[in-house]
Amino acid sequence: MARKKKQTPQPEEDVDEEEAPAMEPADSDGASSSSGDDDGDDSSEEEYDSAAEHEHDDDDRSADDDDPQVSDDYYDDDDDEFEEQGSSDDDEDDRAERQGSIDDDDDDDDDEEVEILDEIDVDAPRAWPAMGKTKRGADGRGKEKEAGATIESGQREQRNNDKMIGEGGASSSSAADVAKWMHADDLSSDDEDGDGAGNRIGRVPLHWYDDHEHIGYDAHGDKVIKSSSANKDLLDRALDAEDRLENNKGNKFTVHDALNAKDVELTPRQIELVRRLQSGAYAHPEHDAHPDYVDYYSGVDPMKSGLNSDRYEKKSRFQPSKWEKLQVRRLLHRLKCGSISMDFLEGKVRDMNDLVKRGEGEDDTDRPFALWKGDEEDELALRKGPQHMPAPKVPPPGHAYSYNPPEEYLPNEEELREWAELDPEDRPHGHFVPQKFANLRSVGAYEHSVKERFERCLDLYLCPRAMKRRLNIDPESLVPRLPRASDLRPFPTTRCVRYVVPNRKEHVVVRCLTVSPDGQFLASGDEDGVVRLWEVQTGRLLRSWNLMEAVDIGEEKKNEKGEEEDDASDDDKSKTKPIASLEWNPSRSHHVLLAAVGKCAVVISTGTGGPDESEVTDALLSSALSCKNGGGNISSESRAAKAVSWTSLKKRKFESSSDAPVSAFGGRSGPVRRDVASVKWHRKGDYFVTVSPKAGAAAVLIHQLSKASSQQPFGKNKGGEAQLACFHPRKPFLFVATKEHIKVYHLVKQAMVKRLMSGCRHISSLDVHGSGDHVVAGGLDRRLAWFDLDLSSAPYKTLRYHEKAIRSVGFHPRYPLMASASDDGTVHVFHATVYSDLMRNPLIVPVKVLRAHTVTSGLGALGAVFHPTQPWLFSGGADGNIHLFQDL
Repeated sequence: MARKKKQTPQPEEDVDEEEAPAMEPADSDGASSSSGDDDGDDSSEEEYDSAAEHEHDDDDRSADDDDPQVSDDYYDDDDDEFEEQGSSDDDEDDRAERQGSIDDDDDDDDDEEVEILDEIDVDAPRAWPAMGKTKRGADGRGKEKEAGATIESGQREQRNNDKMIGEGGASSSSAADVAKWMHADDLSSDDEDGDGAGNRIGRVPLHWYDDHEHIGYDAHGDKVIKSSSANKDLLDRALDAEDRLENNKGNKFTVHDALNAKDVELTPRQIELVRRLQSGAYAHPEHDAHPDYVDYYSGVDPMKSGLNSDRYEKKSRFQPSKWEKLQVRRLLHRLKCGSISMDFLEGKVRDMNDLVKRGEGEDDTDRPFALWKGDEEDELALRKGPQHMPAPKVPPPGHAYSYNPPEEYLPNEEELREWAELDPEDRPHGHFVPQKFANLRSVGAYEHSVKERFERCLDLYLCPRAMKRRLNIDPESLVPRLPRASDLRPFPTTRCVRYVVPNRKEHVVVRCLTVSPDGQFLASGDEDGVVRLWEVQTGRLLRSWNLMEAVDIGEEKKNEKGEEEDDASDDDKSKTKPIASLEWNPSRSHHVLLAAVGKCAVVISTGTGGPDESEVTDALLSSALSCKNGGGNISSESRAAKAVSWTSLKKRKFESSSDAPVSAFGGRSGPVRRDVASVKWHRKGDYFVTVSPKAGAAAVLIHQLSKASSQQPFGKNKGGEAQLACFHPRKPFLFVATKEHIKVYHLVKQAMVKRLMSGCRHISSLDVHGSGDHVVAGGLDRRLAWFDLDLSSAPYKTLRYHEKAIRSVGFHPRYPLMASASDDGTVHVFHATVYSDLMRNPLIVPVKVLRAHTVTSGLGALGAVFHPTQPWLFSGGADGNIHLFQDL
């Protein structure tokens, strides 16, 4: 049972009328215990005792000691003015004793505070009625435990509204007031400081301003000056609070704002919120902790049950159903095909089989049908059995079959006589002769109609027919899609530099070109046997070597030795011989040129390197310079001793003073009997190969410059005359090209590895890609063959873009570019990308056609070579010009 509350006697003369509401404990309805009937007293008494059962006197005292304190005087003087929810009977006795011990001197202060609290009680009640313990009945509503312990929700709301009405009789809406008080403290920091006078330093530590007179800056940038109480400690502040209480200055509830360095007096509402938080109640006194119970019940109809009644409708409720759309489409399709009818859709017929059975006995012969509907062929094509082949249709009649044809379709007498002599199959219109009638009624019956019908039926009967499916393919779809040329840059596009020999009136055919490994110098070989050295950037002619004088020196030394002369033609005995081939040493430290002229291969030291590179070049040529007339370091028993001899060219005076003499560090090597057509260096710059097509077994010779020795790899000439030869860039392979084939030899194993079938009638140029897996060859029959050594011996691609014979082909050493020069005066530039992935084929795209030279005596562009480091192209032709094309 609940304990009865103790009643402490209170002298009536010590209590004022104004203090009576604050001193009396409030009941569950928010009214004082003195006003109301007996039932209200019993209810509040019971609720109060039930709350007190769960607390102990000792615990209440210890809880009060542990609660945070706002001020030192809070528990001394104000416990009699504010109600604590859930307090025990001993707290009520202590409160009554403290109220009775108030001195007469403090009556005026207490009167002022009671008036403040009364104003708070008018606008915001501090206590709300507690809900009684109820049980649900059969109808779902709450069932009171005791008849007098609970008040109906309507009466309780009415009393709460009466409580909200002030003593002056002013009335206001309870809902609006509660909403106002509920949101009274929902303010942000910026709203509390509307004028911007507060400190705005954020998270800056305050101890940084200990030595300054200000504590920070406000929103306007002004200093926030510290107040006098900023430097006081807690003891000084407690003494100041006592002084204010004794002198009645300000509010006794004062806290220190460390951020703004000032003291802030708490308002009565803030004090009330602190008190409620300490007592464990809700902070806002307007909060309804025990709302009325809403009776929900489940049911089929959501409008009656109340569940999900406030939910928004789904978006799909306002959009057409896709499933219904699909069903309607299917029904329309079946209706169009005839599998269902409108009677089936309207529900008149439950099954379509009933209609089929009903219509079997009816006769359809009297029904109308379309005579020329043209569905017979479709029905025959869909039937079972052998495939139906429709007869070819008769071509529609033309203007000649009109009853009033134009005049040009009417034959004259001469044409009628010619038609009469011809067979009907050879006549323009067969048996029919165009005629002109005044009107359609004048047209008579066609006399050959039955004959023509019979002949057509006879053709359909006797002529065999076969069904052929015609492929409707767009021709453009068969052409591979190539990338745009602008996406494949860089490549040479514009002519920038022209190299011209000064003081030369007549043009001389430029046979071959070569570039130094560093890209600074360009060498050209002309028709008159002169090798010229150019500067790439400026186009200036640096030096010239007349190799015809070197050839004459070699011939003189051979004649002195007494060597036999072979039969030679008049052309061989002529003094002027062209530079057939010219190659720069691929090593950057060896500044050496190799030129093929006549029967000799001349090694020229260019002198373009520095002191260190000149020493390396001299060391390379030292063995060749020491050669005497004996023929170099060639064994007398070897096959090469009969085919080649090495001769050193010493410094001497040449007759032509205009041309610079051949360098003293030069040497000459080559077949004795026949002219040299091609020379190629090995990638290391020590070995080179020479090709003499008319030399038989000694057509291909391999020479070593550092030892002045030569080798003849082949003992017999098989498979035709060798035209070109070059080394593999990575492996010990040698490529030898005949007129129609390209043979690949392994120099270490001394065996042929592969034989490539070019398909060309006469191979004129050959080059190997830097990867070593691709070879390109150009022929005099305008064919450009690309070989992939990993695929097959047949060409991977055969390109025919030139109009005349191809004279030169080559790859760029760094960029994915390839060029071909032809006698039509053009140089074609290709984008040639070779992928490291073996599963991908090379990409070959023509990107530019350079109109480089004019055709002279049937010859055009004879040489084309790429710059070693830039996407530039040099070209030389029969017109005597040398051009540099750059990517602009």
